[in-house]
Amino acid sequence: MRPEDWDRRYAEKDLLWSAAPNRVLVAEAAGLPPGRALDLACGEGRNAIWLASLGWDVVGVDFSDVAIGKARARAERDGVAADFVCADLLEYEPAAGAYELVLLLYFHLPAEARRQVLAKATSALAPGGTFLLIGHDLTNLTGGVGGPTNPEVLVTPDEIVSELPQLEIEKAERILRDVEGEDRPAIDALVRARRPVS
Repeated sequence: MRPEDWDRRYAEKDLLWSAAPNRVLVAEAAGLPPGRALDLACGEGRNAIWLASLGWDVVGVDFSDVAIGKARARAERDGVAADFVCADLLEYEPAAGAYELVLLLYFHLPAEARRQVLAKATSALAPGGTFLLIGHDLTNLTGGVGGPTNPEVLVTPDEIVSELPQLEIEKAERILRDVEGEDRPAIDALVRARRPVS
């Protein structure tokens, strides 16, 4: 989808997604000492704002101007300091080695474009930093519910692992996510990795 398509989607509702942070992020970030965090494809900023409330110095990036405007307004309402940038992730160049945590949650592109973004995410990690990806798994098409219907933009944990050769993989698995009003869960891919210290 183009930025203007997402702008329309974000403009239709007060919140397109939940105001609460992603529950898997909450679990995976537990125990990480606050540092600098980069939330790529941050949408309305729910995860970035949650991290900032815990003391993280957060930059959120999304190509929807409407989403970024909503994120900035919510951060101001909540009294939270977070930096939000409107940029296309295929063009955005994060500072190299600057972040202790880099997030890529529910961001779906065809493989070649995804690999470009993953390379930038990897380069943005500081030594010892944590990378976290959560996305709709390929098996969600037939066994889950919701999410994109184009298999070319869906992922598997093994596929993501193969695209992160410079990182140490800490976790790569499929997880189930309950969806309100549905009789079966969604199936997500979860990959957590760490940039080696040396």
